[in-house]
Amino acid sequence: MRTAGFIVAGILFGIIMTKSEALSWYRIQEMFRFQSFHMYGIIGTAVTIGIAAVWLIKRKQLKDFTGKEIVIHDKEKGMVRYLAGGIIFGLGWALTGSCPGPLFVNLGYGYFSMGIVIASAIAGTYLYGVVKDRLPH
Repeated sequence: MRTAGFIVAGILFGIIMTKSEALSWYRIQEMFRFQSFHMYGIIGTAVTIGIAAVWLIKRKQLKDFTGKEIVIHDKEKGMVRYLAGGIIFGLGWALTGSCPGPLFVNLGYGYFSMGIVIASAIAGTYLYGVVKDRLPH
């Protein structure tokens, strides 16, 4: 039954991404060229909702769907790792015209070239898993 809930949530996510034009390559390029506020508004809304959700989870000590309490640990201090990760993420986003969430929405929308991007993202994640112990964290 839980799987059906996840499928419905994924479908709703895809509909919202499509209707808000957040998966539009042209909207993403406008954002990176500072030509439109559209994507900044969507991202700002998502960040605001995320902050409120984390505050609510911590304040009400909410549980996940298995009944375990959700524990959010503080991040370690350090600027280099976040800058490097952000730059790599941003470059990938700018080059492909899509961040990880909308990749699958774009594939479902019929942009089959996103399959190459998804395969590359999975390969990059796997590669990170292989070399992470040798990286400075």
